[in-house]
Amino acid sequence: MGRRALCLALCLCLPALWAGAMPAADEEGNQDESLDSKTLSAEDQVKDHSTGTRVVAGQIFLESGKSDSPSEDEENFQSQEEEKENSLEELNSLDMSNLLNKDLEEAEMQSPVLTAIGGTADGEPCHFPFLFMEKEYAECTADGREDGRLWCATTYDYKKDQKWGFCESEEQSNKRRQMQEAEDVYQIGMKILNESSKKAQKKVAYQYLLKAADMNHTKAMEKVSYALLFGDYLKQNIQLSKELFEKLTEEGSPKGQMALGFLYASGLGVNSSQAKALVYYTFGALGGNLIAHMILGYRYWAGIGVLQSCESALTHYRLVANHVASDISLTGGTVVQRIRLADEVENPGMASGMLEEDLIQYYQFLAEKGDVQAQRAFEYFNQAANAGNSHAMAFLGKMYSEGSDVVPQSNETALQYFKKAADMGNPVGQSGLGMAYLYGRGVPVNYELALKYFQKAAEQGWVDGQLQLGSMYYNGIGVKRDYKQALKYFNLASQGGHILAFYNLAQMHATGTGVMRSCHTAVELFKNVCERGRWSERLMTAYNSYKDGDSNSAVVQYLLLAEQGYEVAQSNAAFILDQKEASIVGENETYPRALLHWNRAASQGYTVARIKLGDYHFYGFGTDVDYETAFIHYRLASEQQHSAQAMFNLGYMHEKGLGIKQDIHLAKRFYDMAAEASPDAQVPVFLALCKLGVIYSLQYIREINIREVFSHIDMDQLLGPEWDLYLMTIIALLLGTIIAYRQRQHQAIPRPAGLRPAVPQQEPPPEHQPLQ
Repeated sequence: MGRRALCLALCLCLPALWAGAMPAADEEGNQDESLDSKTLSAEDQVKDHSTGTRVVAGQIFLESGKSDSPSEDEENFQSQEEEKENSLEELNSLDMSNLLNKDLEEAEMQSPVLTAIGGTADGEPCHFPFLFMEKEYAECTADGREDGRLWCATTYDYKKDQKWGFCESEEQSNKRRQMQEAEDVYQIGMKILNESSKKAQKKVAYQYLLKAADMNHTKAMEKVSYALLFGDYLKQNIQLSKELFEKLTEEGSPKGQMALGFLYASGLGVNSSQAKALVYYTFGALGGNLIAHMILGYRYWAGIGVLQSCESALTHYRLVANHVASDISLTGGTVVQRIRLADEVENPGMASGMLEEDLIQYYQFLAEKGDVQAQRAFEYFNQAANAGNSHAMAFLGKMYSEGSDVVPQSNETALQYFKKAADMGNPVGQSGLGMAYLYGRGVPVNYELALKYFQKAAEQGWVDGQLQLGSMYYNGIGVKRDYKQALKYFNLASQGGHILAFYNLAQMHATGTGVMRSCHTAVELFKNVCERGRWSERLMTAYNSYKDGDSNSAVVQYLLLAEQGYEVAQSNAAFILDQKEASIVGENETYPRALLHWNRAASQGYTVARIKLGDYHFYGFGTDVDYETAFIHYRLASEQQHSAQAMFNLGYMHEKGLGIKQDIHLAKRFYDMAAEASPDAQVPVFLALCKLGVIYSLQYIREINIREVFSHIDMDQLLGPEWDLYLMTIIALLLGTIIAYRQRQHQAIPRPAGLRPAVPQQEPPPEHQPLQ
């Protein structure tokens, strides 16, 4: 009876154990979420959260007993209890003898027994634990051996029985020692890489990683292969990186699979194949690579190489967004600088300096990253706070509240700074004070005070206050649950660019909570969240590479980001290809590839890309000359983005009759619209209208008969019966004026005596010449 009860308990526990193991697998798969950054571990994500907390809409909240209605969690718990009772009734009706036999078989299917190799007990099973040198060992050991080979005893007391054998063959031992040596070299390289900010030191670090990669260390191979692909601290070598990616793919590395898919998608080092790219992206995503998930999300959203599917895109984007949202602090996440190379060329004098507010947020971002400049950030805040800057006080409070390597975590110190800033009416301090009362950091939990301070911060437009206020309404904490109010404050916070606001809105639209379910809206919002992940830092890395003159490195980085769906990366990659600055792309392939990425950027609403598409079809760059298609693109840019350049081009095409029937009146209309749309277009529009006026006059003259016009004119009726006398008088006056003017000129220039104008010698008439 005891064994049957044990079997029943095993049957009930195994599914629960399996369900509990799934998140761990997901977490492990998400460790490599970025090319250069590591993800938060499960322990970091739940750190400082008490047992009475829950995660809802990307936020962590204390459980509240003040909710006006039963929570969804309680309803789910009740339904789970009912399912368990039903499962028990079904299990009781099963044949217990079959269950017993099945569980006994599973108990016998344990891990294979380790067998000793060689030694004095070859072929005998290892005995764990065994006693050696008065110490028990629960696994194989290398103690007592100079060669480092692992061994075990086959009886408990080695000293007494002297029965032992190796746990591995000599080949396995050599391989293990080699991998251990590679791991040591890899750790040295990573330590130098993480602790130094100097380029020379980072190059030294990559030499260690190269050595580890040559020893087949998987993580080192991943780092080196990406460095070779992008030209980061190693000379760019796409062919060698491809070989490493292929090797990693054979070993099942999701990073290698994703990168190989990128090479096939972009045609770098291999012949372009979207089918192979899709296969490798899919395997990378199945392995847990978040960038592969993001690429697949964009492909399903835009219908690139696959049938367009909003729901599939939603699945991939939501998975990545969940991870990004869990990696966001209360500051709203990283600030992505989206610099478009085309706009920078058009407007070289654009202001690129930071405002004081941006500078404070920048230093805060460095402090969060643990950057070497975080100490400077702390010093900057202290100086500004001592000078009475309320923003600096509030951000010092944030630094103490969250803690870092530079600033120790201290709720009491954070609370002091928050109160000082809040007393000065600073919304950041008010929001920080609200967080302290919401989570009980340094003060007792008080939802009413938290709500009060969040409302004050929200009224001043501070996004964090708006976000937290929305979360309180969403979860019904301290207030009655109100999804409409939650939606309102999430929308306000999203206008300020807070990632968690976008995330919460996406969740509401994806599930239809408080709003009509909209897959399209949810995907766009999740996409926005995903593009704020740590991999977005490569946008600035690519831009710096381009500014340093390394266009090949820049274009590869932009191409990978373009695959992830970044519109600015698509337009920048197209711009570099358009300028023919990337030598790694063949001259015959630059325009077709640029056309592809202009098209993708235009589909995401970038006006310049839409105009470029019109130009490419107008001039035949990368495609055949097609005036009608060019006209369509110009019209889209004119109607959707009100582009003055597109309107001017439409006027020109109407004027010349290119791709459309010639119509001078419509041409003038588009020219006038271009002048109204942009002051910069007024000069070219004036010149175009002057030319159009001349053309119109000539066309009018050609279309009429001059003789018929004069024959129909009655001068007697027009000027009177004596019009000829008036005309003759006017002509006589004009002639008299001219003669008098000429005589005055001759008198004004006296000629010296004896001088006569030279008579030019006339050449004699030509003689008769022979015919040629």
